[in-house]
Amino acid sequence: MAVNNMKSGLIAIIGILLFSLMLTGCNSNASQDNITGNSLASTSNDERIINIDKLEIYHFHGTNQCYSCITVGDYAEATVNTYFKEELEKGIIVFDHINGELPENRELVIKYGATGSSLWLGTYKEEGFSAEQNTNVWYKIKDKTDYMNYLKGVIEQKLAGN
Repeated sequence: MAVNNMKSGLIAIIGILLFSLMLTGCNSNASQDNITGNSLASTSNDERIINIDKLEIYHFHGTNQCYSCITVGDYAEATVNTYFKEELEKGIIVFDHINGELPENRELVIKYGATGSSLWLGTYKEEGFSAEQNTNVWYKIKDKTDYMNYLKGVIEQKLAGN
């Protein structure tokens, strides 16, 4: 009887752990309330207005990523490399994929407040630093062109100091 109770308890604990891992493995913190139909104006690189010191764009993720988590990061990287090559070279924009589960990234995770797979934009201006998570990208992963155009507009707005 005691062995059966131990087996049942062990199975329950394993089930809870697996369920918890599934919930945290793909935590986008996205909600339908954050969907907007904003169409941000875009400009060419030659006429881009830059009113900030630096823009950090980080794709935070866990060790195990689902398709959506990987896509959010890959499309963000493609956007930055396609449209902001000059700003990357000058160090105005910094982009990276950050595994939030690794101890060496703990300080950055705390600085941004990342709690799962997410895309964050950190802006350094004369007034100081501010970080903002962009949840709308999650709703655009089915269309790479739409995703890239949307994120390009967001980045341009951040560079302009908005």
